[in-house]
Amino acid sequence: MSEKIILGIDPGTVVLGYGIIRVKKQQLEYIHCDVIKLGKDEEHTLRLKVIFETLSKVMEEHAPDELAIEAPFFGKNVQSMLKLGRAQGVAMAAALSRGMPVCEYSPRKIKQSITGNGNASKEQLAAMIQRLLNLKELPKYFDSSDALGVAVCHHFQSKAIDTGGKRMSGWKAFIAENPGRKL
Repeated sequence: MSEKIILGIDPGTVVLGYGIIRVKKQQLEYIHCDVIKLGKDEEHTLRLKVIFETLSKVMEEHAPDELAIEAPFFGKNVQSMLKLGRAQGVAMAAALSRGMPVCEYSPRKIKQSITGNGNASKEQLAAMIQRLLNLKELPKYFDSSDALGVAVCHHFQSKAIDTGGKRMSGWKAFIAENPGRKL
């Protein structure tokens, strides 16, 4: 595929960031980024509904080919992690309901992929995203620059293992198709 649109998501239950990029002949192009602000006092299930409906509209408007989403990192508060996992699941369900492939990346993997440092700050990540996408200014919210980082990371990771344009269903399929190849 010579052109694809990637939707990156930084899941959250109060603020969810999303960013959309186009990859055309290996060139990255910024399309759009924003956040979904959810009321802290709003019932959790209603927040999930807003996430699903808003992301569905974004997907309808921009027609992304793939979804890349940040995996929840291990936290101390079990309730917060549970809610974050639900927000992530709803975002994934919106993509899957459209037949869109979904890939998940750890925060460390995203930072490593973009900045070369898995412990990079949000400011460092945003600055690199600004450079990589030739943005005149930083996105207004770190949540949206983080989401753009997820999309860019996905592009870098999918480029890292070239399967000759073939879709593989997993490592077993890749190894079966490439018996002499070593990574």
